Amino acid sequence: MLAGAALKRLDSDLEWYRRLPAEDRSWVGLVAQAGINAFIDWYADPGSPTHSVSEIFAAAPPELTRSISLQQTVQLVRMVVEVVDAHTDRLAAPGDEQDLREAVLRYSREVAFSAAEVYARAAEIRGAWDARLEALVVDALVRGEVDDSLRSRAAALGWSGRGSSVAVAGTAEPGMDELRAVDLRRAARRAAQDCLVGIQGDRIVVVLGGEGDLGAAAAGLVARFGPGPVVVGPAGQSLEGAALSVQATLAGLTAAPAWPAAPRPVDADELLPERVLVGDPTARKTLLRAAYEPIAAATGSLLETLTAYLANGRSLEAAARGLYVHPNTVRYRLRKVVDLTGWDPLVAREAYVLQTAVALGALEGAAAPIVRT
Repeated sequence: MLAGAALKRLDSDLEWYRRLPAEDRSWVGLVAQAGINAFIDWYADPGSPTHSVSEIFAAAPPELTRSISLQQTVQLVRMVVEVVDAHTDRLAAPGDEQDLREAVLRYSREVAFSAAEVYARAAEIRGAWDARLEALVVDALVRGEVDDSLRSRAAALGWSGRGSSVAVAGTAEPGMDELRAVDLRRAARRAAQDCLVGIQGDRIVVVLGGEGDLGAAAAGLVARFGPGPVVVGPAGQSLEGAALSVQATLAGLTAAPAWPAAPRPVDADELLPERVLVGDPTARKTLLRAAYEPIAAATGSLLETLTAYLANGRSLEAAARGLYVHPNTVRYRLRKVVDLTGWDPLVAREAYVLQTAVALGALEGAAAPIVRT
């Protein structure tokens, strides 16, 4: 009678319960029936322990925690308690109504604690599984293995794929433990719509995604990293772009010690010369495409002028003497280099980038086959 009254009350008062599939509603009915039966057995022998409370939720499969939230479970418990309380006059012996109400309150408290324990256990299991899955996804991005299975795994972690994506890498804080890892994940999720966090030994890889300012989001996470350089990769689209950003970021992290004065964070594309030194083929191609090829293809002896300027210790006068031109002509041609590449030869750091690009171009030319006519 109590179980029937409770289910009727649930169906009339809770809209989300009415929307549940028939199978889930039947599981809820079994849980309610088990709870009422356990209460009656316990009330018949008040001296017995309430250990049977934990067995109430064993009647339902663990998957039910995904269909019904903890808040909804609390609503179920409250409503069943109200039903039992409304029938105390019919259930209790004359004069024992107050004792029955107190027993219902005491037992409902134990049921609430048991429900919280069930959901906490489910959350721990899901959290451990998500952490392992997240580590697999980040590891696949590091290797550049992007396929349908990776997209499915990323989607299971909540990766929406909207907007662009950018990677951030740095060293882990000394004594990085699970609590600090959880704090880092929370900060990353607050910073961007999508995020993936991978802790790989003494380094941390964070992939941010979304439609906002990901550069600012990455800069906001710098304090979460340990000492040493923090590198931000180039923005890319989809998981393929995220993989390229991760690879550029890790190459930059390896090469960053070669530039002690690098800012923190530093863009991976600001470390192109150092990445070339550590054998990054992407950095080599980028420098050739972005710096050397536009200069080599330009008219006005730009490549010759830049080479002379760099070979003479970045002296305008010495380069002008070697080229038999006026220093202002050298300065004019170097400004054309800035227009073509975005790097200024008059700035020491940018001159080093251009010098590396010129050296790579010379090596490419030396390696090209000679065609005899």
